[in-house]
Amino acid sequence: MKLSGWWKNRSSAGKVELYTRWSFHFFVAIEIVSIGLAVLGSTAGKAPVLVTVTLFLTVCAHSLLVGFLSSRALDWILGRRECPVRLAVAVIALTASTTVGVLGLGTAGLTGDPAVVPTLIVGTTCFTSGTLVLCLRKVRQMRYVAPATAVFVGLAALAFGISAGESAGLAVGALLTSAFFCFACGFSGWLLDTVYELDRAREVQAQLAVAEERLRFGRDLHDVMGRNLAVIALKSELAVQLARRERPEAVDQMIEVQRIARESQKEVRDVVRGYREANLAVELEGARGVLHAAGMDCLVEYEQGRELPAEAQSALGWVVREATTNVLRHGDARSCVIRLTAGPSGALTLVVENDGAPKAPAGPPGSGLAGLRERLAVLDGTLEAGPVSGGRFRLRAQIPGPPAGTIRGLEARA
Repeated sequence: MKLSGWWKNRSSAGKVELYTRWSFHFFVAIEIVSIGLAVLGSTAGKAPVLVTVTLFLTVCAHSLLVGFLSSRALDWILGRRECPVRLAVAVIALTASTTVGVLGLGTAGLTGDPAVVPTLIVGTTCFTSGTLVLCLRKVRQMRYVAPATAVFVGLAALAFGISAGESAGLAVGALLTSAFFCFACGFSGWLLDTVYELDRAREVQAQLAVAEERLRFGRDLHDVMGRNLAVIALKSELAVQLARRERPEAVDQMIEVQRIARESQKEVRDVVRGYREANLAVELEGARGVLHAAGMDCLVEYEQGRELPAEAQSALGWVVREATTNVLRHGDARSCVIRLTAGPSGALTLVVENDGAPKAPAGPPGSGLAGLRERLAVLDGTLEAGPVSGGRFRLRAQIPGPPAGTIRGLEARA
């Protein structure tokens, strides 16, 4: 249960990162088992004990260093630390030393089994090449890693007097295995970076939607108040001048200022009312479109017929807005259900339920749900919100509504 929650509570980007990291950690075990133990079995009883132990410990040290480099390189890809250049140089030096040492032992006949030399050289160079690709940013740089590895192996083999055919075989083996690992590791690094970039883009999308709504409200308020405030300022200045001259027209000007101020109050209330009063059908379809654009499977079910009271539409519209924002900004939802029904008692019930809910809140509770409860309380409504079974989060709002049976069903799916 704890393991399941430990996995489910992660975002999609976090899951991809965890999977990628443990894949590279698993490479450590693969290298030790497939190369280290193979060498240990091949040299046991055929080569000096010191050579056997040294080769096995070298493979273990190499695998651990490569695993450590891959972890640091992933941190660099995600922008959490600097590129591990020194560690990469250390891995290259160890790999080169291992290659030269194994070739020397093989030439001297100290490895016991001739298959030990190609196994060690090809195995260690391919793991090194794949990990070094993670430390490079551009593809045109990555594509030279495998050929450079093959050239080094071939030249090193020739330098120890190995025949051209065997040297070419070692070089080809190193080229093919290194190319495969370079592609796999490079793709894994690119995928991880892309997933995090998409996750950041979704967060920015939610922030832009909020900013756009604020700009719209500010623009409407400016259009309403800008002209009236300018007129009030001019007439107030004129009234001051007339009052200083003890002219009776000053009273008329102040009466006009009072009239304009009252009209401004009315217009501001109209703007705020239009902002607060939402068309529930529009809000439901808007939520469906926004969640669908964010890559979620969204099911919207609602009943329509005669118009709901403006107060009910406004309150439930705000619930839909706040719930949609929470789905986008919190957790890692992949599916969401928004359902509006009328019960036998005449109460309207709006349920918003999504998966991917975090096990524990990421921060202190916000004021959004508290504001919704205040709005619903005016209509004797209630609001319940919290996690439910299956790693889901449910928000349920209920207010008195029209009697059941007066509206007919309409279902929309995206």
